[in-house]
Amino acid sequence: MYASLVSRAHRLFLPLALLLACIALQSARADGDAVTGTAAPAFRLQDQHDAWISLADQKGKWLVLYFYPLDDSPGCTTEACEFRDDILAFRKMGVNVLGISVQDVASKKKFATKFSLPFSLLADSDKSVAKAYGVLSIIGFARRETFVIDPQGRIAKHYPSVDPKQHSKQLQADLKALIKPAG
Repeated sequence: MYASLVSRAHRLFLPLALLLACIALQSARADGDAVTGTAAPAFRLQDQHDAWISLADQKGKWLVLYFYPLDDSPGCTTEACEFRDDILAFRKMGVNVLGISVQDVASKKKFATKFSLPFSLLADSDKSVAKAYGVLSIIGFARRETFVIDPQGRIAKHYPSVDPKQHSKQLQADLKALIKPAG
């Protein structure tokens, strides 16, 4: 009889647990969700060189702001190295690239040095920026998402799903369409 009760409890508990997890994920997603066409949430974070970088510093420039879960993990390394390898193409278009994750400055220094990353990696240790952009996962890491921010500081495009191997090339193609030559 006890085994029957436990079995019934498991059958009832599992769907309930899944439902609660989905609700938590949706509420975490809705909290601070940055929307295309709106002003990008302001930030001021330290990079791997101990320099303070803010959104205000980027005014007048196009910006690729990419969030990633973890320094020196396989997918995050692939994505960062793709940006590294394509950095001249971004610079030629006048686009700055900044990466953000929730690890500290020391972790950023190690990651950037190990892979010779020529752009700033920002330490969002208190997770406030990931939360403001709506990319903080329920387990406390930033989800792999990217925002293109226009020179006026507005979100021009949001990528909620990113393939680390293809994302840099996808961004370059999309940026060419977004950045219209003067005249």
